[in-house]
Amino acid sequence: MLIIHHLRISQSERIVWLCEELGLDYNLKLYNRDPETRLAPAELKALHPMEIAPLIQDGDTLLGESGAIMDYIVGKYAPDTDLVPGPDHPDFAEHLYWYHFANATLMTNGMMSIAVNAVGAEMPPPLMKRVTNAWAAIERRLGEADYFGGAQLTTADIMLGFSLTTARAFNDMSIDHMPNLKAYLKRIGARDAYQRAIAAAEPGFPPKLD
Repeated sequence: MLIIHHLRISQSERIVWLCEELGLDYNLKLYNRDPETRLAPAELKALHPMEIAPLIQDGDTLLGESGAIMDYIVGKYAPDTDLVPGPDHPDFAEHLYWYHFANATLMTNGMMSIAVNAVGAEMPPPLMKRVTNAWAAIERRLGEADYFGGAQLTTADIMLGFSLTTARAFNDMSIDHMPNLKAYLKRIGARDAYQRAIAAAEPGFPPKLD
């Protein structure tokens, strides 16, 4: 059976959500953060050279990186899923863009902000512009379509979900000025698969949906 190694309050919640959307059986192993470093505990670090989550085990296969894991699971277990529009689908290009935007842009911006704050500095204006551009693009896209990948939920939404919800629990960012995003998060929060995923991955931690 597929094993998901999930570090609490981390982007590995994506993999749990994906499996719930696909209706796949999996074994979920939860890890709490080290109380001093706030990073992965020793038993999770020992599994992979990068010492981070997400990780999955599938037989003899041990795989990290959110995007790689999602492509692997879809390709092996659900190649015909509607969560990934094919090249002939009108939403194909938008899905691809936002699927990669999740880590290439939004998560990168978040990590830059964390690094800058960790040394007691402020974001340089060019980097801050990247951050504001990204959130503006999110609000604009959700005024054009119900989901990032188009008319229906895709793996682009699952990739972006952590940054739009759980990650915001650790900063003071308000989205009151983003009505499209607020409406979108209500749609996400109403999904049975999302509710099951968060209940399993983050027991006792309510999702940040507003």
